[in-house]
Amino acid sequence: MLAKLISVEGPKVKIELTIELSESMLESEGKIQESLNEAGCIATRESMKHLDRDGSAIELGGKTWRTKGQQEKSYQTPYGEVVVARHVYQSAGGGKTYCPMERNARIIVTSTPMFAKQISSKMANGVAREVKRDLRENHGREVALSYIQNLSEAVGSIVQAKEEGENYEPPEIDVKIESVGIGLDGTCMLMCENGWREAMVGTISLYDGEGERQHTIYLGATYGRKRFLERLEREISQTKARYPKATYVGIADGAESNWKFLNEHTEEQILDFYHASGYLGILAEVLHPKQIAEQEQWLKTSCHQLKHELGSAENLYKQMVKAIGEKELTETVKEKLQASITYFRNHLTQMDYAQFRQKDYPIGSGVTEAACKTLVKQRLCCSGMRWKEKGASIILSLRALVLTSTRWEQFWNKLNQYGFPVAA
Repeated sequence: MLAKLISVEGPKVKIELTIELSESMLESEGKIQESLNEAGCIATRESMKHLDRDGSAIELGGKTWRTKGQQEKSYQTPYGEVVVARHVYQSAGGGKTYCPMERNARIIVTSTPMFAKQISSKMANGVAREVKRDLRENHGREVALSYIQNLSEAVGSIVQAKEEGENYEPPEIDVKIESVGIGLDGTCMLMCENGWREAMVGTISLYDGEGERQHTIYLGATYGRKRFLERLEREISQTKARYPKATYVGIADGAESNWKFLNEHTEEQILDFYHASGYLGILAEVLHPKQIAEQEQWLKTSCHQLKHELGSAENLYKQMVKAIGEKELTETVKEKLQASITYFRNHLTQMDYAQFRQKDYPIGSGVTEAACKTLVKQRLCCSGMRWKEKGASIILSLRALVLTSTRWEQFWNKLNQYGFPVAA
């Protein structure tokens, strides 16, 4: 044994460590890790005992509960498995039992809160087998694959249960928030039963007076669009309550369904610049057929004008209309040009990029599109992955919380303060 309990005096625990050093630093570090894990198990066991009742009767739910004696149970910790004898209570009428120690220690499934936090954080970023390997190689912890999955599912279920009413605080920002960009998009993931299906992604970004992004809230879900939009709406309402003087800006591609929602919740609407500029390529081909260098130069100049010069979107739209009326075009080219005309006509009021830039508003939906990749694709669309509804939903909830700065810590701090809605 590398660690030995010396004494317990109230809340203070004294532990002695014995480490036999090696000529190999790597081997010595392995022994140090092993001894620290042993010490961690001893200290955790004593900490759990410290949180137990003394065996006296308790009042709960209008009933008197009495101990059935101290019963041993195994728990998982960041340092290893520990066995703790703790009081288990039951009312006179029999039925379910209650363990005060598990409630006080914030046990979830059979894990201490820190270990549950570690496992769920790792699962938000990688598959269960990779989490298992990481725990074994980097923490000296051998944990069953099924336990990793069950524990992260339990934490994810708590996250989802609290999504409805939780009000997280943004990080401390020492500049005034002048504008808030709201983005909405979707990306496909492969499900076990229904094939490819859309996962919804939403972002709420805070910008200062110079247009610098200070913070972004990430939301993602696999469930229905209506329910997701209701959740995004609640998040927007909370943000507006915090920053009532900010200008709220909707930023998205041309999908009508996105704008139906964003128009209701924002004062300014901006079509993603890169989507808009993508429709200029066909006009370049029409104006400079078979002249690649001229096409590239025209496209570069026109994109610059679209971004920086007032009225450029309308001027480009007029060029498109003129070209389709005067040029002899193939049916394929004419269809592409007509699609660009329709796109510009439908979104002209959302393409006043020079004015938006003067106001230091964001003009690109890159934050939301990047969220589709980082939130969904990088974790849920790896090679060979297929998902069931529950598993995908839980991982997305965990991942969105981890990726939103300060929210992960706030979640655990609140659970540490108020306890878990479920224990054991």
